[in-house]
Amino acid sequence: MSESGWRNFLAADGLEDWVVMHGGPTAVFLVGSLQEAAALAAAVSTVPGLGPRTVLTVAADRLTVKLTRELWGTEIEHIAIAQEVSGLARAHGAAADRRAVQEVQVAIAAQPDAIDLGFWRAVLGYAPMHDDNTIDPLGQGSTVWMQELDPAKPLRHAMHLDVSVAGSEAESRLAAAVAAGGRIVDDSEAPSAWILADRAGNKVCIAAWPDGAEPRGAEGG
Repeated sequence: MSESGWRNFLAADGLEDWVVMHGGPTAVFLVGSLQEAAALAAAVSTVPGLGPRTVLTVAADRLTVKLTRELWGTEIEHIAIAQEVSGLARAHGAAADRRAVQEVQVAIAAQPDAIDLGFWRAVLGYAPMHDDNTIDPLGQGSTVWMQELDPAKPLRHAMHLDVSVAGSEAESRLAAAVAAGGRIVDDSEAPSAWILADRAGNKVCIAAWPDGAEPRGAEGG
C-alpha cells in the first residue's frame, strides 16, 4: 500500500467534484429523477479503467460514484477516470455536491488476543479486503475495521463509528452534532478529526482526513 496514489489525486487539477474518503475517491452528482440517475450511471459505467471495486449507487435524486472502496487502492490512473466521470456528469446536467459525500465506517476495537474479524465477516456476510477489515460485497453497508486496543489499558472491547466527510464540511458537521446535544471528547487531532460522544457516552469520530487537514505530526509523502 502506498500514499502516493491518494496524495497525487488530492493534488491534481480538475477534481473539484471529488472527495477522498477513507474508502477512496468519491463524488455525488445531483439529478432530477431516478431515471436521470440511472442514465448517468449507464454512461459512467462505460468509462475505461473502472475497476472491480467501483461502486455506482443510484438514488431518486443522485448518483454516488466510488472509484476504489479504499483509500490505499487509489492509483494515478484514477485522476483521468475521475475527470472523465465529472465531464459526463456535466454533459448530463448533473451537479456535483461535495456536502453530500460521506462514508460511515464501523470500528471495532479489542485487545489483540480478542480480535475476531472472522466472526464479523461471517455474521454480516461480508468479504475480506485486508487483514484488519471487511467490506459489504454489495457496496451498500459500511466497512468494518478491527482496531487493536493498547494492551496496557483495562478496556477489553469497544465500538465506535467513523464518519468521513469533505474537509470543507467537517467543522459544520461538528457544530451540528454539538448543537444536537453531543460533546467533544478529544480534539487533539483537530482540524483533521474530532471524537464526540452522545449523552450516553457512545463515541463517533468525524474525520476530515484525508480530504482535509493532515493529522498533527503527519509528514507529506
